[in-house]
Amino acid sequence: MEPHTIFVVDDEESIRLFLQEELADDGYRVTAFPDGESVLSALGSGRPDLVILDIRMPGIDGIKVLQRAKELHPGLPVVLCSAYSDYKHDFGAWSADGYFVKSAQLDGLKEMIRRLLGEDPMPDTDNPT
Repeated sequence: MEPHTIFVVDDEESIRLFLQEELADDGYRVTAFPDGESVLSALGSGRPDLVILDIRMPGIDGIKVLQRAKELHPGLPVVLCSAYSDYKHDFGAWSADGYFVKSAQLDGLKEMIRRLLGEDPMPDTDNPT
C-alpha cells in the first residue's frame, strides 16, 4: 500500500524539519513548505492526503491558505498547528479538521492524523491487553 502524503507548512525551518522527520519515521511521505504561496502552488497541481498548516506566517497566513485549500480540494483534511491556542476561537479556523498547539510532544497530533486518515490507532504499549 502506498504511504499517505502529508504537506507540512511552517515558516520556521526547525519546526518543518522536526515534523517532516517525525512523520516520515511513522511511514508518511512528507513534503514541507516554508510559506502559504508555495503550498498553494503545489495544491494547484496535486492533492495530498492531509495538510498540517501553521497560522502565523509572512505573506498569506494559514487561515487564508486553509480557505483556499478547501476551495481547491473539498474534503481535504487540514490540521492547523499553532503556538497560540486562541486561534481555535477564530471563525476562519472553524473549517479546519483539527487544531494542534505546537509542542515537542507529538502524540496528540499523530493520533489526530491517524484518525483523519482513517488509520488504525497505535497500540497502547504501556497497557498491553
